[in-house]
Amino acid sequence: MNATAPTHTDDTAAVAALLAEETEAMRTRDAERAVARYAPDAVIFDLAPPLGRRGRTAEGVAAWLTGFDGPVGIEIADLEVSVDGDLAFAQCLRRLTAVPAGAPEGFSFWYRATTCLRRVDGNWLVVHEHTSTPFHMDGSFRAATDLRP
Repeated sequence: MNATAPTHTDDTAAVAALLAEETEAMRTRDAERAVARYAPDAVIFDLAPPLGRRGRTAEGVAAWLTGFDGPVGIEIADLEVSVDGDLAFAQCLRRLTAVPAGAPEGFSFWYRATTCLRRVDGNWLVVHEHTSTPFHMDGSFRAATDLRP
């Protein structure tokens, strides 16, 4: 019996599910699960310094998670996925909600995310991810964490 090739709808759903994996991995503080969706040499431009890096490690994510008490919530909104063969692009808004370690209260803010994925051996992997927070252009250069979708 021949297996049928994935359809565009299947691929779009698979990419959306892969991105949703991060929300559960962060909620459960599972660093291994959080990085399983990345190619080993993925280019990452995320919210925290440095300006960019190659690869995401479970050790790095685990160290980041130690800066928070309890779960780290990530909500995905306005997700759009485009698939062309073995490449996919996803763009969305994400909300990060967490309580810094030792802080009396937490924070919540929205940011932007663009993710490029490649199908490798039949599985989608993140090969490039860029997240950013807009900043106020009034000379203060404050991050615009007060924006809402």
